[in-house]
Amino acid sequence: MEYFDLNDGNRIPKLGFGTYQLKGRSGMWAIRDAINHGYTLLDSAGQYENEGTLGAAIKDSAAMRSQLFITSKLPGRHHRYQEAIEQIEESLYSSGLDYFDLYLIHWPNPLEDHYVEAWQALIDAQKFGLVRSIGVSNFEPAQLDRIIAETGKVPAVNQVELHPYWSSRQVREYDTSHGIITEAWSPLQRAGVIFKEPVILALAKKYQKSPAQIILRWETQLKVVPIPKANSVAHQISNLDIFDFTLAPDEIDQITALDRPDGRRADRNPNTHQEF
Repeated sequence: MEYFDLNDGNRIPKLGFGTYQLKGRSGMWAIRDAINHGYTLLDSAGQYENEGTLGAAIKDSAAMRSQLFITSKLPGRHHRYQEAIEQIEESLYSSGLDYFDLYLIHWPNPLEDHYVEAWQALIDAQKFGLVRSIGVSNFEPAQLDRIIAETGKVPAVNQVELHPYWSSRQVREYDTSHGIITEAWSPLQRAGVIFKEPVILALAKKYQKSPAQIILRWETQLKVVPIPKANSVAHQISNLDIFDFTLAPDEIDQITALDRPDGRRADRNPNTHQEF
């Protein structure tokens, strides 16, 4: 695995494994298989209600805890300071872990407007040793400006929707200028019509790779950390196999040019979306 350096002195794998909707025994098997096939970055969230499943998979895997980079996220209903601290502790108890490598505010919930308070809780949780790196998810530049101005602490990571139809250019540029690593949820746009785009198919043929591998490589070369989910072992292994080729700069631009004004999920606009 290759790594990006974070602004707090830690480092993050360049590609991770998403655990959304992976629950129970079947979810545990899928996550365990992912670990055993080489994934070290595992992305979960309190809202996914699968932190126990994640913990069981870690325990049942062949990996040592020190080899793994475990992420979870704060639900919107727990943005109040004390609730946020208690939620982090509860998530650790649920997963059977002593610390998270990365902990994020899942959504800013701007209508409730407690995300600065939540960010202060994460800052303190890092001081308490509950988490090693802290960041945010689905934050826009104005929201990032605010938490930095009011606390003096820059997030290490900002996880956002990002794929060839929505490359999150404005957020990526902001993150890069502030030393923040961008992560991509839905990095394959749910493996839909995007796999049939002529430019993706042409590059897949040229490099003898799958459309998914081309897209994931594009993201890592943008200095973005994609976190695809894959239930099948074949897809898990395939998604990892992206570090033996390099897209040319003009090929990166061709994929980025697929960006659409309406490419983002309409129900997941960070300026209006509320998660509870």
